[in-house]
Amino acid sequence: MTSTFREKHFSKRHIWEARISQLLDGFVYTQKHGLAKGMRRKGGLGFLPAFLSRGDDTNPEYLFFMNLDLEGKVVYDIGVFEGITTMFFSRRAKQVVSYEPNPGSLARVRENLRLNNVTNVELRDRAVGNAAGSITLTLDPLMPGAASADNEIASQMDSGDVAEKVEVEVVRVDDDIRAQGLPDPDFVKIDIEGFELAALEGMREMLGRAHPNIYMEMHGATREQKLENVRNIVNFVSDLGYADLRHIESDTPITRDNSDVAAEGHLFCVYAAG
Repeated sequence: MTSTFREKHFSKRHIWEARISQLLDGFVYTQKHGLAKGMRRKGGLGFLPAFLSRGDDTNPEYLFFMNLDLEGKVVYDIGVFEGITTMFFSRRAKQVVSYEPNPGSLARVRENLRLNNVTNVELRDRAVGNAAGSITLTLDPLMPGAASADNEIASQMDSGDVAEKVEVEVVRVDDDIRAQGLPDPDFVKIDIEGFELAALEGMREMLGRAHPNIYMEMHGATREQKLENVRNIVNFVSDLGYADLRHIESDTPITRDNSDVAAEGHLFCVYAAG
């Protein structure tokens, strides 16, 4: 499988780093760079100098997060993998609500939060979508952060013999807010491997009420799917009144007419009051 899936989505260096990281999986260390710099963690190669572990404290995503004003605010972190962004948000925001359905990743998040005595994070062991129920996550055990319920991505993983499957619960964010008494967010980060639009559809009421800023990583199994995904997302948020959209990597303002620019990388969406 993996030659198909990994080679389509990851560089050789990324794959090599993942193999080394697995060998050192139980190692506890202090993060040397990046968003969680100075925090204790398991997983990854953050104990190495930045130039040896793909860490880059000058890349656009890092600079975007470092310039966020989150003081006194509520953050929803949807798709957290091992919890690096959640750990970062916990140091800056009043409260963090984090969604991670992959049991292995969720256990690592809990451990990393415990290592740092973090108490302002509520972990939700759920996937986020546009309908309550359950879905099957397909994952490559070497790249668990790429676990996906997207059919096309899953089929790429299934083309080999090491894909793993796990059944997980799905919630609509609007339903979860009501059922759990969660506060509305001021900022929402979404990184869920092709399920971004479904997540947005499941939080339509909250978006129309609270108008949080939204930050999304774009995904898709193919270039064509990425283009379709970003067009649908831009149309959806624009219809809700989000008129200030920006592609982080190129710093390009995004509209319905040039959404293709944001097919890869990250999209930041701000509601335009009035």
